[in-house]
Amino acid sequence: MIETRNTRQAAAVLSTFAVIHCAIALWHGGAHLSVPVELDPPKMAFVGLVVVILPLLAAALLWTKLKKVGVVLYTGSMAAALVFGIVNHYILISPDNVTCVPPGDHQMTFIVSAGFVAGSELIGTLLGVLALRRWFN
Repeated sequence: MIETRNTRQAAAVLSTFAVIHCAIALWHGGAHLSVPVELDPPKMAFVGLVVVILPLLAAALLWTKLKKVGVVLYTGSMAAALVFGIVNHYILISPDNVTCVPPGDHQMTFIVSAGFVAGSELIGTLLGVLALRRWFN
């Protein structure tokens, strides 16, 4: 792929958004600790790897010769994180569901931050799909 102004701009947008998403995910993680809503080890591993680390790693790859790998990894991790979050925060009945969070000082932070996480993952997925279409056509 020839490096163009458009690919650099797309890499900048995706990288910036990966950092924003990470900050939102860490805010929600803090809400998990404050409520508290604990995740089991497999879910914690998924969150650490797919929700936090992979989008940042993918963003770094966007600035290398592995741009296409980066955009695929970025889009895939954002989409997987979105599905995981929707299922766990809005579908499955568990302490992680926003309707099951006990009343208290941190209930609203948990609910709002879960919404922001879902929103950032949706936007990240859409941005990734747009970049995929641009870079693979």
